[in-house]
Amino acid sequence: MNESEQASAGWPSAEGQRWADGWRRLALAAGMLIYPCVTAVAVSQHSKGPDALAGYAIVAGFSCCYVLAVLSTVGLAWHRFWILVGAMAALFVAALPFAQADSFFLFAVVVSMATAQLKRRHAAPIVLAGVVAALLVPWAVTSWHSGPGWFQAVTVVFTVLLVSGFNETARANRALVEARAEVARLASDAERNRIARDLHDLLGHSLTAITVKSGLARRLAATQPARSLDEITEVEQLSRQTLADVRAAVSGYREVTLAGELARGRELLRASGVTADLPGATDVVDGAYQELFGWVVREGLTNVVRHARASRCTVILSEAAVEVRDDGVGGATPAGNGLAGLRERVAAAGGSVEAGPVSPRGWRLRVSLGPEAA
Repeated sequence: MNESEQASAGWPSAEGQRWADGWRRLALAAGMLIYPCVTAVAVSQHSKGPDALAGYAIVAGFSCCYVLAVLSTVGLAWHRFWILVGAMAALFVAALPFAQADSFFLFAVVVSMATAQLKRRHAAPIVLAGVVAALLVPWAVTSWHSGPGWFQAVTVVFTVLLVSGFNETARANRALVEARAEVARLASDAERNRIARDLHDLLGHSLTAITVKSGLARRLAATQPARSLDEITEVEQLSRQTLADVRAAVSGYREVTLAGELARGRELLRASGVTADLPGATDVVDGAYQELFGWVVREGLTNVVRHARASRCTVILSEAAVEVRDDGVGGATPAGNGLAGLRERVAAAGGSVEAGPVSPRGWRLRVSLGPEAA
């Protein structure tokens, strides 16, 4: 399965995911610059004349170091990154006399950037120390007349959680894209192996028979023309049958099958961290409905992975019905092209589609045909 096929199935390509992550990181990095802006406003409130100019210069230097630190993470220049984070911490301390308690908005940036690159057990003490400092320092400096910095402490915690959550989401997205690419590669390899095996079995026997019968017909042509004609006729019939078998094998590579979609879906759910409760056999389903139900399973499982945020997904099969159910967030019916196209397929087959949230939580997609159609 190549990237265009993954996209048609609703899977983002690795290049597209990298592009999206890059823009998200840029938006987050730009948003963090609001903290130096707030600190600059505080400088104007607490400092005048030369002191204000010094405070503005410190905030500007902090902003420059922050931008360079972000660029260092992009280029994986970690040694330079930590030097810049240290410089930002020093500039925060330098800003305290000029912006007073509001300098801790700069400290929120320093703590969030540092903890984002550390393991959780190392990050927790730093966050705790930052919260304690934001609370106690404004209270301890009585000349500021501000009392404990509750708002600044909350800002430190909120900013750390925001950056940590973004990083965890980005890592999960990258892992999911890699898992999907691996599933697609394995599925493609399995299909190629199946085609190679089927063609070998079909053509190996058929071409051998054609070769033997053609040689026999050539030898009989001079002495027994009638029998030679019979052999040639059999060669023609065998060739036509072989061509039909090859076409069937190749079309099986392109067509959607219920068994194949269940197999692929099981791997996709596993790679997405969703427990898959899928049937191991499809014999219960009427043969006339197998291909259509394959499309239903593909659409249903794709929506589970993309939208549901579920922990478990179940597929239930009967002779003329298929149901895909999850325990995710539920909600309104998605207005995507996939479900609309599925409704058209089912309507053309004379069936019905039920799609919507279920109680107490989750989503259900059910397709019924024949006597089970609603």
